[in-house]
Amino acid sequence: MNEPDEVIAVLSASPGRRAFAVGSMGVLGVLLVLLGFAMGHAPVSAIAFVLIGAVVLLMSWQQYKVTETTLELTEAELRTEDGVTLARVEDITGIDRGVLAFKPSQGFLVHTRTSQARAWAPGLYWRFGRLLGVGGVTNAAQGKFMAEMIQALISSGDR
Repeated sequence: MNEPDEVIAVLSASPGRRAFAVGSMGVLGVLLVLLGFAMGHAPVSAIAFVLIGAVVLLMSWQQYKVTETTLELTEAELRTEDGVTLARVEDITGIDRGVLAFKPSQGFLVHTRTSQARAWAPGLYWRFGRLLGVGGVTNAAQGKFMAEMIQALISSGDR
């Protein structure tokens, strides 16, 4: 049996998906700002475009910083490499990986017994109530392996 704190699976951002996601949001932000400056005859619209573009650029930077981290699965919890607990394994009731599941791209959906505080790391995970969506710009093979390991951990805990 493994140590409770030993990392079983790791999930990190795929470099190509990360570059595409951050780059497309950055380009959108720049285009919105430029469009706002080009609209000289409608000052209210121009200000709105510049502000929205600035927010999109900030979100792009946020996604760039957040996707530098990885997610780790131990026998006790699913956490970030910084130590932030996303879900305790004993609290997980099930995993959804199906095509029609409301999950992030290349990821999976975790159902928990108790409601958790809302959290969002664009491209890595989101948490809302009793649902935790993991994925987005993550590596597909790592995500599948992590979901299978979580399923195995909760199945072994049911016996």
